[in-house]
Amino acid sequence: MNEFHAGTTAYEPIQVLLVDDHPVVRAGLRLLLTASPDLDIVGEAQTGAEAIALARTLNPDVVLCDLRLGDGVDGVGVAAALSGRDAPAVLILTTYDHDRDIVRAVEAGAAGYLLKDAAPQAIIDAIRAAATGETVLSADQTERVVATMRTAPSRALSEREVDVLTKAGAGLSNREIAKALLVSEATVKTHLAHINDKLGTTSRTAAFAVARDLGWL
Repeated sequence: MNEFHAGTTAYEPIQVLLVDDHPVVRAGLRLLLTASPDLDIVGEAQTGAEAIALARTLNPDVVLCDLRLGDGVDGVGVAAALSGRDAPAVLILTTYDHDRDIVRAVEAGAAGYLLKDAAPQAIIDAIRAAATGETVLSADQTERVVATMRTAPSRALSEREVDVLTKAGAGLSNREIAKALLVSEATVKTHLAHINDKLGTTSRTAAFAVARDLGWL
């Protein structure tokens, strides 16, 4: 992560892994991003499997990943595989502006969803935001995600599920949540499984975002 040091102008640039199955697209992105001194391209991949392997080896801050990567693991699969605490932020960059794709990305734990026709500065700003832990979704995309989730069968969360999800959203591990609520880790895992089932999500990050936007937190 880029860290600024008091009294100096030194910082550690944001390390970015580029993932796209088209070499020309990767070349264009590389040219765009290397023009910003606070961004450092540490690697490139053209398949989902390669992206996952490189991300685990290089430990980038942000994985800028295409949605469609040919046969095999797609961008959503990359986000799901790399989700979790201390994992890189996966930012989907695609030409596909479909509600279901956006929801799939959010559910998988992606940090954001950006279209390839976005302004160059918007892409750079999105990478910087993702690197600091922000969710990169436009107001329109957020509304569409919530609307899509509301059409799915769901039940309100219990008081204990709200407690668990609130703490999970704050970054606490299952062990830390269990200690705070005086329950076992197995109980926390069960609550999280029920929460994901109710919300139709597959990760604690997605569940927190959806529950918050639905007004349940």
